[in-house]
Amino acid sequence: MLSSLRILDFSKLLPGPYATMMLADLGADILRVESPSLPDFIRELAPFDGEDSAVHQHLNRSKKSISLDLKKPESADVVRKLVQEYDIVLEQFRPGVMERLGLGYESLKQANPKIIYCSLTGYGQTGPYHSRAGHDNNYLSIAGVAGYSARENHPPVPAGIQIADMAGGSLHSVIAILAAVIHREQSGVGQYIDLSMTDAAFALNAMFGPGFLAAGIEPKPERTELNGGTFYDYYETKDGRYFSVGSLEPPFRKALCKALEIPHVFQQSGSTIPEISRGFKQEVKQAFMKKTFDEWLVVFKDVEACVEPVLTFSEASDHPQLKARNMIVDVPKKDGTYQKQIASPFKSSVFRPEYKNAGGSRGANTIEVLQELGFDETQINELRDKEVIGMKVRSIK
Repeated sequence: MLSSLRILDFSKLLPGPYATMMLADLGADILRVESPSLPDFIRELAPFDGEDSAVHQHLNRSKKSISLDLKKPESADVVRKLVQEYDIVLEQFRPGVMERLGLGYESLKQANPKIIYCSLTGYGQTGPYHSRAGHDNNYLSIAGVAGYSARENHPPVPAGIQIADMAGGSLHSVIAILAAVIHREQSGVGQYIDLSMTDAAFALNAMFGPGFLAAGIEPKPERTELNGGTFYDYYETKDGRYFSVGSLEPPFRKALCKALEIPHVFQQSGSTIPEISRGFKQEVKQAFMKKTFDEWLVVFKDVEACVEPVLTFSEASDHPQLKARNMIVDVPKKDGTYQKQIASPFKSSVFRPEYKNAGGSRGANTIEVLQELGFDETQINELRDKEVIGMKVRSIK
């Protein structure tokens, strides 16, 4: 669906690569620009499949890679030629870095006036924190999310996935880029996008932020409908496993009470009086402790109560629903074998994601890309000798 898009990706770690992976899954041509020498944490992250990190191979599937030392002035010349073809840029450096390299929006806009240029950063291009270092839990903390994502009188809980990085940075970047593409198609005008992961994480406070802004009700740990303040929660079984209970609507609450063999407290289940609500939650908690995980699986197998087991990742990978949705795919590797990866979640009547290859070695497509730009043998070897494209890139003879 996005085969007409060519994107130059200057990002690393998680947010940017995840964003461009989604775009690649949808058919976009992604060219990563990687340093010949600077470390890439994702490339070094265990476990490994062969010589490469499994995480790297997943996040960078279907992408090409060119190795450029952006501190060399010749690299800026190469990039200015690249943006004639790759007219969408995603970069993840701290504010000001790309400008110092001669690769900021205004500079590349001169090379291609219709360029779409997205800067994805932790705090954005403005404000007192714009140059401050940060990671996912920092952004969630500043955005007010971590403050009420906790048990009462306990510390915030680290999430198993990176919410600010991916739901904040990656997904919002993709939305912003595709919106800019539509705008360019309609107007012929490119644009600059300033995407802050903290801004996006703050915007995710959509359920309980409005209550504070409009009515002064501060969301607190275990005090909202969805963070443990009601029976909407996780419950331990007799053997130390857990089930999720999301039985918010009356029919689901009734089915829950029947399955747990506590129908006598159904009337308490919808109460907004804290003491009664806590009493019902205690009844649910005690009921779950009477059976093992496997026993509850049997009980709730055909019960529509919005109650599901908390699975390990390996169990989720083997779950019949995810298997029926083909959420694990075989992606080809450079050695001719295949690697199992998490599939794209997009399902369409006109398009099926194509997984061209697992993420490859640094700069694997450097010569190919330079030749497409019109560089001849002498010019490519000169760039190599000057270490503009890295010494690991072979000479052309």
